[in-house]
Amino acid sequence: MNGKLILGMELGSTRIKSVLINENAEILASGSYVWENTRENGYWIYAEEDIEIGVKKSFAALARDYREKYDKELTCVTAIGVSAMMHGYIALDENGKFLTPFRTWRNTTTKAAADELTMEFEFNIPQRWSVAHYYQAVLNGEEHVRKTAFLTTLAGYVHFRLTGEKVIGIGDASGMFPVDGNGYDAELIKKFNALSSKNGGCGDFEKLLPKPLKAGVCAGVLTESGARFLDESERLRSGCVLCPPEGDAGTGMTATNSVEKCTANVSAGTSAFLMIVAQKPFNAFNREIDIAATPHGLPVAMVHANNCTNEINAWTKIFGEAAAIASGKQIDRNELIARLFEESENSSENLGGLLGYNFLSGEPIARADGGRPLIMREAGFSPTLADFMKMQLYSAVAALRLGVEIAEKEGVKADCVCGHGGFFKTDRVGQSVMAAALKAPVSVMKTAGEGGAFGMALLALFALCCETDLPTFLSGIFENAEKTVVAPSVKEQKSFDMFMKKYKAGLETARTAAKIG
Repeated sequence: MNGKLILGMELGSTRIKSVLINENAEILASGSYVWENTRENGYWIYAEEDIEIGVKKSFAALARDYREKYDKELTCVTAIGVSAMMHGYIALDENGKFLTPFRTWRNTTTKAAADELTMEFEFNIPQRWSVAHYYQAVLNGEEHVRKTAFLTTLAGYVHFRLTGEKVIGIGDASGMFPVDGNGYDAELIKKFNALSSKNGGCGDFEKLLPKPLKAGVCAGVLTESGARFLDESERLRSGCVLCPPEGDAGTGMTATNSVEKCTANVSAGTSAFLMIVAQKPFNAFNREIDIAATPHGLPVAMVHANNCTNEINAWTKIFGEAAAIASGKQIDRNELIARLFEESENSSENLGGLLGYNFLSGEPIARADGGRPLIMREAGFSPTLADFMKMQLYSAVAALRLGVEIAEKEGVKADCVCGHGGFFKTDRVGQSVMAAALKAPVSVMKTAGEGGAFGMALLALFALCCETDLPTFLSGIFENAEKTVVAPSVKEQKSFDMFMKKYKAGLETARTAAKIG
């Protein structure tokens, strides 16, 4: 195969996805590797060795798909882009070695730090952000703080292993420390330096951080050791360029062509987050609205829910086991999920009296400090499987709805939202539920299944041919994109609103359940 080959990889919460595209943004091959975080010593983490294994396995699956389709080995690519779940905390020593396992966005262990920083900055600092993790470690007196030479995100770490460069995309940087469109906010850096040094942390915090870069620039080249880190077969040649590494929010905006002012997208998978590119300034002090950035530096209002499809996945596994016992054979997981989603369309209006909370981990937007999924049902009802699945779908987006209601009071609202992520894989079902949750039409493109890896490949392609700006580049890519649009139906909206009324009434019970040891 001739022409440019562009690789995009995204390390998501449950899958590491790799996508190969050509210069026309056509998907040529893909591969993925399933992984999962673990909870150790009170933290949700991924171990260092799991990251390297996962990257290699995902690339190997891509290379295998390429070989099967085109009868040749994948030995050379033109450009690479790496993305990963935003936020979290990776602390490295002066030799680039892990000082702690990767502490993920899922942790709700940094409340004291996040609250103090928010008050000091007069700017919302969520618990997920890297600066909150670092400052909490300072407050805790953790020994690794004094050894820390480099702080980065998961995408920034993988990029560092591939290129040796300590850089990061400005969108991903906005989940480490507040940015001002070009780099870290200088005034807030000064405030943090004073606060940190007073408590035993670094007095020059910016020297620990990767350099923020906007989309469209070269952010390094693949080294020999980087090629070995990526490809366990050692066939891949070094020397190709890499674009700035981005977080999953930035790749979601890119993959849905939602980087211009007033555009919006919603990502729904392990977590759920709504991104609205700002038309005008908004309240940066609201604890339910994160201020992030597009890959080219525009401010974005972000409403984030820690939990989304985790309970759907857990119950699908149980139903699969039951089906295997009854039939004597295994059922394909993807087929089972699709059939369960479709069955939810037969639910009753009140969902058979069912109510659920999907708080596997803490859910700050719902004021739930810990995780304990919970299902309740009213006496006198006989719920069906359809009721159960529709309840799970509603529960998956209910916390997001809480945040959207707060954002709407701040004047942050989207007229139409582009969706991507596993929640939308089954035709129209997830769209219908999300449209009811957002009270706005939801569109889904044909490429939505490739998600952030496709978005990252587009950013790598943009770095090769950035003769224009990012919005114009993406408009050309998506000019004739296939998509479906689903508006909230009267029936779905009424049923979801009934669920939300009960959901809000039962929140205190869910918060109490989360405190059980």
